[in-house]
Amino acid sequence: MRPPAYDGWTNERLIEEVKKLKKRKKYGIVWEHKPEDVVEQCKRELPVLKEVKSKEVITDPTAPVNLLIEGDNYHALSVLNYTHKGKISVIYLDPPFNTGSRDWKYNNDYVDSNDSFRHSKWLSMMSNRLRLARNLLSEKGVIYIAIDHYELFSLGLLCDEIFGEANRLGVITVVHKPEGRQFANFFSPSKEFMMVYAKDKNKAHLNEIALDEEQKDRFSEQDEHGSYRLKNFIRLTDGKYSLRENAPDGFYPIYVSKNLKNFSLKQTNGYKAVFPITDRGIERTWKTLGDTFMKKVEEGNIIAKEEGNKLVLYEKLREDQVIKTHWIRKEYHSYHFGTKILEGILGPKKFDFPKSLNLIVDILKLSTSDNSIVLDFFAGSGTTGHAVLELNKQDEGNRQFILVTNNENKIAEEITYERVKRVMRGYKNLNTGEKIAGLGGSLAYYKTSFVGAEPTDANKEALTAKATEMLCVREGTFELVKTTKTYKIFRSAIRHTGIIFDPLALPQFRKELIRIKGSWSVYVFSLGDDTFDEEFADFGQRVKVSPVPEAILRVYRRIFSSDNNYGA
Repeated sequence: MRPPAYDGWTNERLIEEVKKLKKRKKYGIVWEHKPEDVVEQCKRELPVLKEVKSKEVITDPTAPVNLLIEGDNYHALSVLNYTHKGKISVIYLDPPFNTGSRDWKYNNDYVDSNDSFRHSKWLSMMSNRLRLARNLLSEKGVIYIAIDHYELFSLGLLCDEIFGEANRLGVITVVHKPEGRQFANFFSPSKEFMMVYAKDKNKAHLNEIALDEEQKDRFSEQDEHGSYRLKNFIRLTDGKYSLRENAPDGFYPIYVSKNLKNFSLKQTNGYKAVFPITDRGIERTWKTLGDTFMKKVEEGNIIAKEEGNKLVLYEKLREDQVIKTHWIRKEYHSYHFGTKILEGILGPKKFDFPKSLNLIVDILKLSTSDNSIVLDFFAGSGTTGHAVLELNKQDEGNRQFILVTNNENKIAEEITYERVKRVMRGYKNLNTGEKIAGLGGSLAYYKTSFVGAEPTDANKEALTAKATEMLCVREGTFELVKTTKTYKIFRSAIRHTGIIFDPLALPQFRKELIRIKGSWSVYVFSLGDDTFDEEFADFGQRVKVSPVPEAILRVYRRIFSSDNNYGA
């Protein structure tokens, strides 16, 4: 029996259409996805965090706690998808560039130029992580990814696919070695690139800062909105349209009060009329029509000055009107402001090619607010963490950083951690002997650990027991207040977190809620997905209750493969 035709098509027509579809090419990037051990591991084991209390750094108990996570960044990003989804303002990454010089490993083997799948392995590795990272960005969040020419084109197409081509903010050229690399063939590279993408281009915001000395000199004035420079409001260029005879609508009186603070387009008692007439008596035009002028007044971007016997109107031009994509400050030199700074902290030859501290500080100035959270999951020598602390010191901000790195060759313990610890507490510069004051800040150190993924009651109990650190990270409550066999209580400056391992302890735990006022997040162990809302209803909005481990498992089911034993 012949199968029925599709929408009036004959079987022959349908077969022909299928053949056409098979031949159709996709626009974008296509590569052979290579299995990755750390990704496959999550089908058997679920990642959690384990705190290393001996590495805790506290210089100010009231300051936000920064995080350093030692482990594979795929596992750490999986955890952060539960603790920090939608909370990250800026992600900065300096991933392996895949130069073929055995600078990174895939499934425990170095990838070199002779590996015929080295581009596919690199793309698989980056794709796995960038897809998780996108979930972490806030609605206004921005990601910066450093790269050189080896994978520039591949990364661009990959990011277009993951973040959307419409959300690409730019490709920045950073001149980090003006003299060029030694021993290069043909052209000697003097620069790297940064791919910049927004979570949502329509909601992304960049701050008003000057990134080079020329701009800083030009935008030398300051008000409550930031830096600016003044420009005469008379249209002095634009050819014939700057003349009254060619654009008569642009020639009109602006009335200015005696104290030079108020403006009007209507004749007002005590106000003086100002026309766009030059010192040579040439009748020109204002830069905008009257309605737009008054909007600029409302925004605080028009000022009047007495100069000789006349009034001159100026517009405030803000430095953020154009952000160049060619960054060439001398302070971005990776040796002088990256390697030498690190050597001063840790000694010589501890880490190859650290980024300029000033480069990362400028990125943070451009893209963060005082309370932003900054993530770097290829943390390397810890430059991003250092930059966050430096900028907080400059503007008294409360930004937090999350650094993630593996511990290959002891990099997490001996490089990343040691740098951050010394910068927080202060250190003696090993290059100059100068004593450097600490920048302050606090740090919690974690390692990734695992719990069996098989959905047994024992594994659910184990996950709840080992999720304590994850819950504290999620809530930002790191100080242990009380611990019993059945529950634990942690706090921060603004809230408490309670973790109840045995629902039979609810009556006893309620006494703690009565005794300790303020906001609470309470997590209660349940083999199912019980809400426990009724047990806490009388506490109202000050207590938020969630079951565990189901809330965590729900996230893991979403981000891990569909054949995970927990199912969908």
